[in-house]
This record gives sequence, structure tokens and C-alpha cells, in this order.
Amino acid sequence: MFGYKFLVTGGAGFIGSNLIDFLLSQGAAVVCLDNFATGKRENLNDASKNDRFTLYEGDIRNYEDCQKAVVGCDYVLHQAALGSVPRSIEDPMASTDVNIGGFVKMLHAAKEAGVKRFVYAASSSTYGDHPDMPKVEHKFGNALSPYAITKYVDELYARNFADLYGIECIGLRYFNVFGRRQDPNGAYAAVIPKFVSSLINHESPYINGDGSYSRDFTYIDNVVQANIKAATTPTKDIVCQMSLYANEQTIDFDASRPLSEVINIAYGERTTLNDLVVYLKEALSAYDSNILNVPTVYRETRNGDIPHSLASIKKASALIGYHPEYSVREGILEACGWYYKNLK
Repeated sequence: MFGYKFLVTGGAGFIGSNLIDFLLSQGAAVVCLDNFATGKRENLNDASKNDRFTLYEGDIRNYEDCQKAVVGCDYVLHQAALGSVPRSIEDPMASTDVNIGGFVKMLHAAKEAGVKRFVYAASSSTYGDHPDMPKVEHKFGNALSPYAITKYVDELYARNFADLYGIECIGLRYFNVFGRRQDPNGAYAAVIPKFVSSLINHESPYINGDGSYSRDFTYIDNVVQANIKAATTPTKDIVCQMSLYANEQTIDFDASRPLSEVINIAYGERTTLNDLVVYLKEALSAYDSNILNVPTVYRETRNGDIPHSLASIKKASALIGYHPEYSVREGILEACGWYYKNLK
């Protein structure tokens, strides 16, 4: 990646900071745009020592900040958002303001700056109540939260901007990403770091429901791989593979339209919450055997939660050559080692 310049929005966050570290390790120049509403300055400690790294402290809701950050960039990896289904239910206006308003401002600034491609974080929540398993990109149901709506609207804007202005866009529908630097604290913490933090402290993890709900958990290094391939795979290769994929899936595809696709980024395996607790206990017991004896507590299901989630990653494999390197259990082993070192 030597010679290329990337803008990573939300770069002080969990996914963004991992992207930045990888890009810098590969010789790229990297700009980070973050307002530190949810990101952490310490996530940029290593990056800040690199002379190919630039930090812009700003907000994607401010168009001037977007303009300044994207100057001279070849690619944008847009990770900035207000995540969390529960947060969006409690405050739909804030989620809409950031996830749609900020998205459009950043997309427009990228278009004006002439970036080669705009890669953005989409979400598996978009599938809503559609019953099919595994989830395929062209089939989804009714949205179950304001957050899901905002992420779907982003996909519509990306398609529209591609058609109107010719900017290439690829949306990555993440499925329950986990790994180093994912924050275990706060009301909206993701399930894996929250469980890990509880277990390390010999406190019972809380499961909403009976533990039968399942997710397609995806280790952070798989997501980093997907972002890089989504940004740098040649357009002609993607269009060629999309034509073949569309024919195989009997879906419409117009190769003459500017590139704008959405693809699932996952591992492609379903893990129940009950199984997840078992895997985490096994991994953490290597550091503290007493963790095996910590009981699990069950409580009411949560509004807006999707019962089951499993992705088809055939399209990602075909279009950008995405092949996850870490299984769920391999990722858990890596993540638990990092968490035990950093949380204990």
C-alpha cells in the first residue's frame, strides 16, 4: 500500500484504530478523523509515533471537517457512526444525525475530493426480520431499530451517489465484530468484551433471553482484511465477478452502472450466546482457572434484538477475494489474551 493515502473516519474507535495500525504497517499514509465521542485517544498511541499518520480532531457532521480530512486521499474507509441498537431506540435523533447526516457529508466531501473509492461500514441489522438463513445481500425484511434504518439509508445514498456522480462505493455489512480494543465499558458495550470483563472479575455475565439467540461473530483481523480488499481490488475484477455472481444467483446486475455494491463481512458460522460463554470461559481459564466456575445469569430479551444472524460470504469471496483467516474460536483465543493483559 506504499504511496497510497487513506482517510479512516472514526479512526480512534475499535475497528478504525485497527485499520490504521495495519495500513501504517504496510507503508500507507493515513489520516484519522474523529471527534472522540466514542473513540479513545489511547487507541492511537502507536499510530501517533508514525510520521505517515495525521490526526484531524473533527466531526463528520461538520462538512468543513470532512473537506479538510479528505484532501489528497486516495481511499476513504468510513467507520464513524453512533453504533448500538439500544442507543438508537433511546435516542433516534442522535443516531440519524450522525449515521445519515454525517455519512452524506463525508460521502459528498469524498466525491468532491475525487477519491478512488469510498468503503463504508454497513450493518447486518439491515436484514431486520427477514427469516432466511444464511443472510444474502439482496434479501432483507423490516427494520427493527432506528439504527438499522440509518444503515440502510446509507446504502441508498451510496448507490445514488455512484449513479449521479460516479464515485465508487462498497458497503461492508459487518456481523458482530469483536477483538482487541473493543470497549467493555458503558451501557452499549458489545457482548463479547462485556462478558470477558465480567468473567475476568469473577462476575456473572448477563444473557438477554435463554441463550439460544445466535450471532455470526467475526474477528477484527478478518474485518481489516475485508476493508483493504474492498478498497484496492481493481474495478474491472469486481465487475467481472459480480456479473458471474449475479448470473449464478439469478439477480439483476447492470455492469454499465458505476460500482456500488454491498457485501457481508462475517465468518459464516452461527454461535449461540450459551456457546459463546463456554468458549470465553475456556479461553480465559488459561489465565485463571476460577473463571470456569463463574455462573451465568439470564434475564428478559431486549427490544430490537434479532434472534439469529448468519451470513453468506459467497459474494464477498467472489467480488474481493475475502476469506476470513480467523475462526470464531481462534479469534476468541486472541482476543481473550489481549483483554486479560489489558483489563486485569
